[in-house]
Amino acid sequence: MNPLSASTGPAPQARTARPSFSAVTAIVIAIAVALVPFVFPLTPYVLNIFMQAATYAIAVLGMTVVLGYTGQINLAQATFFGLGAYAVGLGTVVLGLNFWLTLLLGIGLATVAGFVLGLTTLRLGGHYLAMITISFQQIFDLVMVNWASVTQGPDGVAGIQRPSIFGFLFADDRVYLVLCLVFLYAAVAFVWWLPQTRIGRAMRAVRENELAAEVTGVDTLRVKVTAFTMSAALAGVGGAFYAAGFAYISPDNFNFARSIEFLTMTLLGGVDSAFGGVFGTGLLIVLPEWLRFLKDIYLAVYGLAVILIMVFLPAGIWGIVRGRFDRFRKTPHVDVDRIAPLELDVSIANPAPILRFENVAKHFGGVKAVDGISIEVARGTVHTLIGPNGSGKTTTLNVLNGIYKATSGRIVFDDVDITAMSPHQRAGLGIGRTFQNIRLFASMSVVENVMVGAQRANNPVGTSRAALFERAMSALKFVGMAEQMHMTVKNLPYGHQRLVEIARALAGHPSFLLLDEPAAGLNLTEKKSLGELLKRLKGHGMTIFLIEHDISLIEQVSDTITVLNFGKKIAQGEPGYVMRHPDVVAAYLGESAHAAA
Repeated sequence: MNPLSASTGPAPQARTARPSFSAVTAIVIAIAVALVPFVFPLTPYVLNIFMQAATYAIAVLGMTVVLGYTGQINLAQATFFGLGAYAVGLGTVVLGLNFWLTLLLGIGLATVAGFVLGLTTLRLGGHYLAMITISFQQIFDLVMVNWASVTQGPDGVAGIQRPSIFGFLFADDRVYLVLCLVFLYAAVAFVWWLPQTRIGRAMRAVRENELAAEVTGVDTLRVKVTAFTMSAALAGVGGAFYAAGFAYISPDNFNFARSIEFLTMTLLGGVDSAFGGVFGTGLLIVLPEWLRFLKDIYLAVYGLAVILIMVFLPAGIWGIVRGRFDRFRKTPHVDVDRIAPLELDVSIANPAPILRFENVAKHFGGVKAVDGISIEVARGTVHTLIGPNGSGKTTTLNVLNGIYKATSGRIVFDDVDITAMSPHQRAGLGIGRTFQNIRLFASMSVVENVMVGAQRANNPVGTSRAALFERAMSALKFVGMAEQMHMTVKNLPYGHQRLVEIARALAGHPSFLLLDEPAAGLNLTEKKSLGELLKRLKGHGMTIFLIEHDISLIEQVSDTITVLNFGKKIAQGEPGYVMRHPDVVAAYLGESAHAAA
């Protein structure tokens, strides 16, 4: 299909949701598992193992949210698990409170702790974040052991009561296990549903490429804090039911080793899958029991088995299972003609420039990458920024985008001073962006990438999934990629990835589009199509700020060219004037070559 063609066919109609075969299968398995204790004569020891697996799995699902979906390392999950457990233990035994009240208290304490820990992601990430979470865990361990007047110290809390509903006490282990499974199934359903939501897509975008997510309009700090908060809340639920199930807790149940177990369970089952987290938990708890016949060496065999699974199955066991099912899954047909055309029209009635750079500078120590430049960009034009390598072009774009903070000067966009705004706030005003080195969310599908781009504050179509999906499909149709909507982005050829990145920017209703060398890596046919696409965008009133090295493309699409050299503006004007300017010729050819010419 021609990437530049537009159809005016009606939008696709929403289809009535029907339960899939996999969903029905999951429900049947869940009911069967809940009935096992009543069908088979299980010993109290086996019931305890099942209870442990069910309560641990809820905490592991929290790890799926923070690590699997958001990509943030958390080695303090046992802390949140312990807060839920101690809230129930101390609340019911010492304070004599109702279980359900202490459950809410435990969830609240864990949620607050998760929120506080999540705030550290503002400045830290990677191994530094891992160190902070380890320290958080160690502090909790020390407090639980040494604050004996409140926590009862190493002796722990005994005599914790089971919950009751309308006078019915869950004293029978089988009935209590069913109650734990009900909460586990609810947690699985929530974690499975989360990636299909606005916040879930934002989480996965942060995991794949945090910088691109921020520039696309995602408030990455809020997303990471939300992920830590959700993870902690789930752990708090698991800890509460663990405490009531075993009637006794002590600091040893919630130490750093427990956090490592939760992490291992997450990785073993499949880090980005709700079902994988549950499967990994069950396997890691049951596997030692299976190996006990080996007596003294069973722990060594157990450890070796875990290592081998994680080395040779990097996607986790559930990843292998899911991959087998995906082979037989048919890709739905995309009726391109029924996709609504992309609404792009931008008003250019305001005669004032859409962008003003006022003596903007960006210094890196003693290096003046941008040295006091002033630029005005007229509405509805293609304004190109050129210059030799190292002249400060991309730095200028990054300052405009908010990736770098200007050392001095002022940036005004559409009569709003954006100098101090973050990248996602600028995106919310209508600034779209592509990168010289493509920054997509590689493990997400084409349409999911573009839906993230549609989730901006300036989006007038609404926040419903249907509205975002329709906008994303319109943007994909505009660039000729609608038929590839289901493909995973990392499996696309380079030129198609470039089109998806442009579609993601267009889906956010931009009035101002920043393109950093969009023709890089494209062949002649693709460059020609790109030039026609840029002209078409300008015809809709969109303003384009372009960095490019391809002179033929520059002359084809540009209304105004600004030339930088060593961070300073040396020329600006129409293409014909700029290309003949002596300072520009000298900057590209060198002083001696220019003099010889």
